[in-house]
Amino acid sequence: MDLDQWIAKVKEGQHLLEDELQLLCEYVKEILIEESNVQPVNSPVTVCGDIHGQFHDLMKLFQTGGHVPETNYIFMGDFVDRGYNSLEVFTILLLLKARYPANITLLRGNHESRQLTQVYGFYDECQRKYGNANAWRYCTDVFDYLTLSAIIDGTVLCVHGGLSPDIRTIDQIRVIERNCEIPHEGPFCDLMWSDPEDIETWAVSPRGAGWLFGSRVTSEVM
Repeated sequence: MDLDQWIAKVKEGQHLLEDELQLLCEYVKEILIEESNVQPVNSPVTVCGDIHGQFHDLMKLFQTGGHVPETNYIFMGDFVDRGYNSLEVFTILLLLKARYPANITLLRGNHESRQLTQVYGFYDECQRKYGNANAWRYCTDVFDYLTLSAIIDGTVLCVHGGLSPDIRTIDQIRVIERNCEIPHEGPFCDLMWSDPEDIETWAVSPRGAGWLFGSRVTSEVM
């Protein structure tokens, strides 16, 4: 694998060949499987929310915030769906993870899911750009290896969604079985789907998955 050449190629808006993408995905899975469910990260680090297929925004983000490895990043999931360039977004993030594994941390979001990507665009995009579903399969297999959270300097917890009534301590996140499709309920699901709200404790989420959680919950867990 010539990672530097592939990075330059994708930054120019080109796609990897199908067998190159497969090789990349298999390589990154071997890196991700070694990461903890609560991946430790040291500051300084730049934390980024949903990219949702906005490749040009991601390139602008690197121009503004600094390129890897000069700047360390945590990306908190939802790399794909909704935008028109999910494939390019996920591919460049995988390439950067492969090239600079200690400088970029990729968390799973609720859209890193086979079910959601068949509804919100990523599956169709892969079909359109490669002519089959193989690229989608390679990428969604990587989803199952993405870590669930990161903790910065042992004090700042980063998750895509939020907290869970089934999680009282950070150590309980460490023992979740993550190498699977996101469940429809339970602590893994809640980490992907829950949302903070201006309440004290818990409320039912209108989204039908996860919970709304308040300030007291946050202080008790942290």
